[in-house]
Amino acid sequence: MKPRILIVDDEESIREFLEIMLKKEGYEVTAAEDGAKAKEILSKKAFDMVISDLQMPHVSGLELLKYVKDSYPSVVFMMITAFGTTENAVEAMKMGAYDYLTKPFKIDEVRLNVANAVRAQNLEVENRVLKRELQKEYNFQSMVGNSDAMHRIFDLIRRVSQAPTNVLITGESGTGKEVVAKAIHYNGPLKDKPFVTINCGAIPEQLMESEMFGHKKGSFTSAVADKPGLFEVADGGTLFLDEVGELPVSIQVKLLRALQERVIRRVGATEDIKVEVRIIAATNRELEAMVKQGTFRQDLYYRLNVINIHTPALRDRKDDIPMLANHFLKKYNERLNKNVGAISAEVMDILQKYDYPGNVRELENVIERTVALESGATILPESLPPFVNTINGRKLASSQEIEIGPEGVELDKIVGQIEKELIIKAIHLSGGIKKKAAKLLHITFRSMRYRVEKYNLGVVGDDELDEE
Repeated sequence: MKPRILIVDDEESIREFLEIMLKKEGYEVTAAEDGAKAKEILSKKAFDMVISDLQMPHVSGLELLKYVKDSYPSVVFMMITAFGTTENAVEAMKMGAYDYLTKPFKIDEVRLNVANAVRAQNLEVENRVLKRELQKEYNFQSMVGNSDAMHRIFDLIRRVSQAPTNVLITGESGTGKEVVAKAIHYNGPLKDKPFVTINCGAIPEQLMESEMFGHKKGSFTSAVADKPGLFEVADGGTLFLDEVGELPVSIQVKLLRALQERVIRRVGATEDIKVEVRIIAATNRELEAMVKQGTFRQDLYYRLNVINIHTPALRDRKDDIPMLANHFLKKYNERLNKNVGAISAEVMDILQKYDYPGNVRELENVIERTVALESGATILPESLPPFVNTINGRKLASSQEIEIGPEGVELDKIVGQIEKELIIKAIHLSGGIKKKAAKLLHITFRSMRYRVEKYNLGVVGDDELDEE
């Protein structure tokens, strides 16, 4: 749809000029001769933008601006002012106007300012829709689980989300720690404020301080401009410190100061910046043990661990697997445009027997793979990854159990089957990380990767953790 613009000015020549020019630019334009008429038009038709003169009889531009901001807050407002009276235009911007145009007009300036304003309005609408979707995605109804452990987590989230208390979420990789963090944020009073994530294990130590706290231009070789840190970006909202146990001790000191004094200092700066940020941290490491070892500061640990939420491993809440599996089935049917209607009872039984070293994330990967490959209406055992399908209690063949009859045996086939099952067991024992599995079998990572591809073992772990 064409962006809709309402022009409000008591001078007919101004109205006609803007109307003709903006229609040529592809906008749908309506004109009103005063503020009262503009209110009447706004009550009957939706607009993306209002461009109004400041000085008008009966209803002034400032009065119209207040009315629009109160009644139609998503509409972008631009003020028209005469040359030399920009003080009033600045006042209008303080009240919420996006920008102002100065008479006499410069066509290129009008064209650019209006295009920027419409773009800003579109971004505002997109952000509002995105926030609505995020709130829907991370509400309690969308968090899947009916076990006692999950009900305890739901109860904690409800209570914690209403107060800006620091929270530490612990649990194995893949148990949904970030989902819990977002549920806390989007179900509380900060839901319309920023939610900013820092992956503490993914940023090199030499860049971490700049990422967290920002830097001044020239503070180091590649600092070509001032840059705000993620603390500033999250100001007023939530900062999620994922894998906080990976933070270097040198950064832990600076993080502690930010939490204690609610101020940060950019790299290369001399002045402090006040920030008001709620901290939610997550880790799959034992921070208490790290405190005893001296690799994590005790005072920082107590600052972060005001309230602890532990996300249980999926093997400890297997009753939730059917609900989770059907949830992911619906999700990937929609995402992949498939119509797989059900999970067979045999498959569900296999899914509930498996231990999931990768937890909920691994179950989601399994369901995504089966939906992508399934051509029928029901997921059957042969659609499951071999890793899940063969790990449940199968015994490896031994040479004593293999009889060599008159027709002989297929040695390569038998050796291949034993090799395949040993690889499956090693990957299972290593939590799905192929690099660790290779060490268990005393082979190279390259050799392990070749065998995984050779036997088509599918998604079995988090490849991002594997390094050659």
